[in-house]
Amino acid sequence: MSDRKKFLWIVGFFLVFYFLPEGNERVTAGLTESIAMMSDYAREHVLLCLIPAFFIAGAISVFISQQSVMKYLGAKAEKWIAYSVASVSGTVLAVCSCTVLPLFAGIYKRGAGLGPATAFLYSGPAINVLAIVLTARVLGLELGIARAVGAVIFSVVIGLLMAAIFGKEEAARQEEFAQFPEEESGRPLWKTVTYMAGMVVFLVFANWAAPKTPNSFWETVYSMKWILAGAGLAVTVLTSLTWFNKEERGGWFSSTWGYALQVVPLLFGGVLVAGFLLGRPGHEALIPSRYVAMMVGGNSAGANFFASISGAFMYFATLTEVPILQGLIGAGMGKGPALALLLAGPALSLPSMLVINSILGPKKTATYVALVVALSTVAGMIFGMIAS
Repeated sequence: MSDRKKFLWIVGFFLVFYFLPEGNERVTAGLTESIAMMSDYAREHVLLCLIPAFFIAGAISVFISQQSVMKYLGAKAEKWIAYSVASVSGTVLAVCSCTVLPLFAGIYKRGAGLGPATAFLYSGPAINVLAIVLTARVLGLELGIARAVGAVIFSVVIGLLMAAIFGKEEAARQEEFAQFPEEESGRPLWKTVTYMAGMVVFLVFANWAAPKTPNSFWETVYSMKWILAGAGLAVTVLTSLTWFNKEERGGWFSSTWGYALQVVPLLFGGVLVAGFLLGRPGHEALIPSRYVAMMVGGNSAGANFFASISGAFMYFATLTEVPILQGLIGAGMGKGPALALLLAGPALSLPSMLVINSILGPKKTATYVALVVALSTVAGMIFGMIAS
């Protein structure tokens, strides 16, 4: 960071705290919620979500060759293969908009095309089997189906549009990757796949949420979550010790540390700001929740847009969007805006925007956010007309 940017940050912090009306009840509530949300995030998402994701991203950077990434996700890969892989990834990874970021950074920096990479970025938190099932059971079958169909279509459409809009820049970027020499690992592919699968299994099952319905298949899986997560961790540890040498493991740890340094400061800062403005579900912060409920009634373009933009800036931990929507629908939220928030909210948040900006830059980040908000708004309007 340049000295000029540091100075501007210092001036910004000074002005915020200089003019902060510390005695104001709403400001006090916002500050309290900011700390509470950061506390919740640290307890619920760092150890079992973020840290495993950083290790997976580091492993992608060290053990997955650029040629392999470009073969399946690069700009010259068969589009149906690239977008199929990217768009269905969320059915396996039950992650939130923040946990997916290190994984996105890993494949993007290894040569994945902008289109498939952003399709993965959207689909990771959006196409979550558990969340879609929970949506259907709690909010209604039609909303659950609309969310599933919309999320799959959106991931592909957003990826294709990003690739088309930034085609020239992406072509130049892919040329740089094409000039890199072929990497020779000397290790069978199945060993790398087994090692990576162990980490993914740990990430998925360590964060497996308790189901709402008793005596179901999901409850059986939940009862075995720590056995399955432990098995994944054991596979990761054993394979890394037996199949990789000390130098390779050092590279893995170094890459993991690099992703953590890039992502964590922005993520934590974003969580604090989001908590200050919007608070946690059921808790008031600077912006009263009743204002949000008032703005999303009916099925007007304004209501759908407000739901999309609100969802884009709010932070949703995995599966928490469903009870939040349940409360908003009870307060008068229309079905269209409910779908708009479901399609925009889990895939974006203020913390995730800050990190995406550090990876893609402001122009690509603004375009990605605008596409998510615009498509969610249109989908909400269409669904509202059909469901009414």
